[in-house]
Amino acid sequence: MFNKNLFKSFATFASVSLGLSGLLSVSAQEDNVLKIASHMPPMTDIVEIAADVIEEPYSIELVEVSDNIQYNEAVFNDEAFGSFAQHLPFMEMFNEEREADLVAIQPVYNAVVGFYSPVYESMEDIEEGAEVAIPSDPTNEARALFVLEQNDLIELDDEAGLFPTVDDITENPYNFEFTSVDLLNLTGAYEDGVELVFNYPTYIASIDLKPEDALFLEKDDENTFAIILSVREGNKDSEAAMALQKAFSSPEVREFVDKLAEEGHLEPAFDSKENEEDDTDQDEEESDNQEDSSEEDAE
Repeated sequence: MFNKNLFKSFATFASVSLGLSGLLSVSAQEDNVLKIASHMPPMTDIVEIAADVIEEPYSIELVEVSDNIQYNEAVFNDEAFGSFAQHLPFMEMFNEEREADLVAIQPVYNAVVGFYSPVYESMEDIEEGAEVAIPSDPTNEARALFVLEQNDLIELDDEAGLFPTVDDITENPYNFEFTSVDLLNLTGAYEDGVELVFNYPTYIASIDLKPEDALFLEKDDENTFAIILSVREGNKDSEAAMALQKAFSSPEVREFVDKLAEEGHLEPAFDSKENEEDDTDQDEEESDNQEDSSEEDAE
């Protein structure tokens, strides 16, 4: 099953070199304008909310990119200060393949992923030989396979480690036929009638589907795949990074995330800074009360 201490060391897919220097500027960062590369809603929405609340002297500039490669290249090449567009496994595979040094400084939410079907109404309807569309990149392929395993539809080789592929399936009772599809094209596979299609709420929303419409969903209580704010390792302890972390874990961001959670799109992966401070104040107040009570008892 999924909880195999799998993703202690993580990743995602092969990157290419992109000429973004004309699009982004390091000098802006020196002026305390922090460029954050992101891809699409709700990630871009969260960047904009963080931009509204980040503390002076810093400000955030959203840089929207068109695919799942540009944001990491931009950060690694110091053309953006950070990115908000991926989960930890995806980032760490980029690090491995590019010998990069990106680090996560704040998890924000865990997207509710699952399998959708234009054919089946329930899992009991699944037929032998069904076609299954899964992502073509290693980390999301592994994630999709683990979701199938969680729901007892396949079994995976325990020796496969962190990133199993279809070749690591040891039991396939339904004789599924697997098709690898680029993550951004999975919605198209659904529209083409593929019986089972893995997808994210962000992408499947383009055809008016929600996680509640999925045939079955992922079970991940550990937020393994939470979407993260990331920067280069050399910047992680900087004042700018701390200001970003505070903005991305602000009550305003949490309120937005909670609204999406109510709709079943995602699960929050953090407590807001305000809540943490309130808890600390409450703990201190309770401690003071206990001390006062102890002094009264002593008297």
